[in-house]
Amino acid sequence: MKMNSRIYIAGHKGMVGSAIVRALTAQGYPNIITVSKKEVDLRISQQVEQFFKSEQPDYVFFAAAKVGGIYANLTYPADFLYDNLMIQNNIIRCSYENGVKKLLFLGSSCIYPRDCPQPMKEEYLLTGPLEPTNEGYALAKIAGLKLTQFYHQQYGLKSICPMPCNLYGTNDSFDPQKSHVLSALVKKFVDAVKLDLAKVVLWGSGAARREFMHVDDLANALLFLMECYDSPTIINVGWGMDVSIKELANLIAKKAGYKGEIHWDLNMPDGMPRKCLDISTIHSLGFKPKISLEEGIDQVINEYYAHCENGEEKYDPIDEKYFSKRI
Repeated sequence: MKMNSRIYIAGHKGMVGSAIVRALTAQGYPNIITVSKKEVDLRISQQVEQFFKSEQPDYVFFAAAKVGGIYANLTYPADFLYDNLMIQNNIIRCSYENGVKKLLFLGSSCIYPRDCPQPMKEEYLLTGPLEPTNEGYALAKIAGLKLTQFYHQQYGLKSICPMPCNLYGTNDSFDPQKSHVLSALVKKFVDAVKLDLAKVVLWGSGAARREFMHVDDLANALLFLMECYDSPTIINVGWGMDVSIKELANLIAKKAGYKGEIHWDLNMPDGMPRKCLDISTIHSLGFKPKISLEEGIDQVINEYYAHCENGEEKYDPIDEKYFSKRI
C-alpha cells in the first residue's frame, strides 16, 4: 500500500477494526476511511453501493461483523447468519465493482470442523461438521471467504483471507451477553472482587482449549499480510499455543485478586473442544506476535477498571445465576 492510498476499515468501531486504525495511524497512513452504522448500514446494499461510489477506496480491511460469545450465538443464530451474509455480500461485491486494489476478508477459527485435528491446518476447512454453538456465524464466515475467493477466480479481485484465533484486547466488549470469553472472565472476577463474593459460576467444564491473540498483534499481522501475501487461499494467524478455559480462568482470577471458589456449571456448553491453529505458513513469511497472554490479561483488567471509573461500565448486581455472596 502506498502512503497516500485510500484505505477503508469496515467495522472501525469494533475491537479488530479499531486496532487496524491504530496500526495504520501509527505507521503514518493519512487517508483512512471510516463510516458509522448510523451513516451506512452495511446490511443495506443501496447504502453500501453509494458509499463505495463516493469514497472510492483503494484497499479494504473487512473487519465488520456481528460477533459474540456462546450465549449470543446460541440465542440469535438466525441474526448471526443473516446479518453477516448481508454485510459480506455487499462489501465484497462493491469492492469488485469499484476497482478496489486489494480486499482483506477477516475470517475466524470457528470455521474449522468441531472435531478438527490439532493444530488446525488451512486444508482442514470443510472436512467435517461445525461446532453447533456457533454454527450460524461459522457458516456466514465460510460463505464470505468462498465468495471472496470466487470473485478472485472469476473477476480477478485481489484478496486475502486471514483466519485468526480467539481474540481479546483493547475495545473488546464487557457486556455479558456479547463479550468473548477472556473479557467476560475479566469482568466476572473483577466484579467478584469488588462485590466481595465467595463464589463465581462459569459455564461448562473448563476443559475446552483455546488459543488467544491480542488484537494489536492481529492488526500488525493484517498490515503485514496486506504487503506480503497475495493469495486468496486462507492463512491462519495466531500463537500456535493454547490453554484450557480452566487454566485461563485461574490465571485471570489470580491477576484480579479473586480468592473465592470457582464453580463450573456442567449443564452449560463448552463449545468446540479445542481450537489451536497451525501457523507455519505465516511464520514462514516472517511474522510472529509479541504480546504474551499474561501481559495482555493485565491490559484488559486495567482497561475494565478504567471503564468502570469513567462510568462506561458498571459492576454486576448480585445474580444468583452467576454469583454467591460472601457471608
